[in-house]
Amino acid sequence: MRINKLLSNYGYCSRREAARLIEEKRVTVNGSICMPGQWVEEEDSVLLDGEPVAPKERICLAFNKPVGITCTAEKTVDNNIIGFVDYSQFIFPVGRLDKDSQGLILLTNDGVLANRVLEAGNGHEKEYVVTVDREFDDSFLRGMSAGVEILGVRTRPCRASRISARTFSIVLTQGLNRQIRRMCWAFGYKVERLERVRILGIELGDILEGKWRLLDEKEMSELRNA
Repeated sequence: MRINKLLSNYGYCSRREAARLIEEKRVTVNGSICMPGQWVEEEDSVLLDGEPVAPKERICLAFNKPVGITCTAEKTVDNNIIGFVDYSQFIFPVGRLDKDSQGLILLTNDGVLANRVLEAGNGHEKEYVVTVDREFDDSFLRGMSAGVEILGVRTRPCRASRISARTFSIVLTQGLNRQIRRMCWAFGYKVERLERVRILGIELGDILEGKWRLLDEKEMSELRNA
């Protein structure tokens, strides 16, 4: 496999981060400086900063992200999610949640798990609770459910249901840029509050804002096998 995938699968970093480590010449393979995109075998001697690379214990956190936190592993970005969580091991966010949105996001060192969750083509469900700036009628929910023209494409059919006069839940199986906000805007509504409450079978539940919990091995296995 390529060196980026190996480092990701072993739980060291994302594939993008691996590329940066390679560019900085911090990775060697069998005594030679690793080349970008180099193919390696598991029996090769791979060193990172002079230390042998070996599989790490797989972990995954379910985090209740507050508004204002940016979902990036780049620590130079103000209010980045990695600095906020301040976990003792290397982790990276699985996908994104807009800075002005809140709720459930996963962080992991498990590259296989992350790739499984991000494979939107598999129809993975993500559920949100959304509050807009004024009351809506049932035709709005039907229109949202049927699909909306945004960014030059029509969104996939989804499930939208009323919670209150200005709040609804929506279950998506894709993740276009600011999708829900753009869908609402297409009908003349502005999103005031957007919270993700579920990713596949993982629910936000009673995790307090700004706090996290570790997933157990059963939950992680279900994500990998999704």
